[in-house]
Amino acid sequence: MTKYFAVLNVRTFIVLLISLGSCFLAINFDIRYDYDTTLISIAIIFPLVFTIRAAFSRREKAMEHLSRFKAGLMTIYYCFQNTGKINDEQKREIAKVLKGVPEVMNAYLMKQKNEVQVKVQIKSIFDFIQVHNENISGGLSIKIFRFMKDVHQGAESVMAINRHRTPVSLRAYCLLFIYIFPIIYTPAFLYKIDLETPQFILYMITVFKGFILISLYNVQDHIEHPFDQNGLDDIRLKDYELDI
Repeated sequence: MTKYFAVLNVRTFIVLLISLGSCFLAINFDIRYDYDTTLISIAIIFPLVFTIRAAFSRREKAMEHLSRFKAGLMTIYYCFQNTGKINDEQKREIAKVLKGVPEVMNAYLMKQKNEVQVKVQIKSIFDFIQVHNENISGGLSIKIFRFMKDVHQGAESVMAINRHRTPVSLRAYCLLFIYIFPIIYTPAFLYKIDLETPQFILYMITVFKGFILISLYNVQDHIEHPFDQNGLDDIRLKDYELDI
């Protein structure tokens, strides 16, 4: 249930305070003017929609790369389990190494490990092959290295997605205009309504519009970080661990 309140944060209360303050000042000082609020709406909606779509695209690509990453590891596991040239103890050893790779990757994505530790864990597969080189045929090594490409490609792609975000400047621009929106909107809306309209209508509509905009921005921010396991739309990283 707490995840449904994840869109509420400090930014939400800042916008609500700005909205209430704008209404109070506009009413008490009779600040009103004729202004087309469509312009300010475009300044917010366009970057907001763009960043939400970009963040969602990042999330989808991350799942695609994680799937390739897991598929490569599972295929390598089957390659080792299918050969009779290494004993059962060695098969359990490489299974433990392979199982540790997505665990370290998930810990990195949740900011508990760093990239170097992920690369070291992946390299341990190659180290195992080197140590047991006499028991692993050249043909099997070539097959494993071919699937190692998927593992490396998936890992590097996911780490790149984790490092790079949607355009920071556009998100900052969007947030700035969300903060400014109530200040510009309130006098323009006050100009259009009847003088006998109850004041709470102005408060209610301004606060409601500000809340919608900042909530959408917060949703985008959660999709922007799909690995932290805090949002409703986060990637379920446990699904990409090896059940072996």
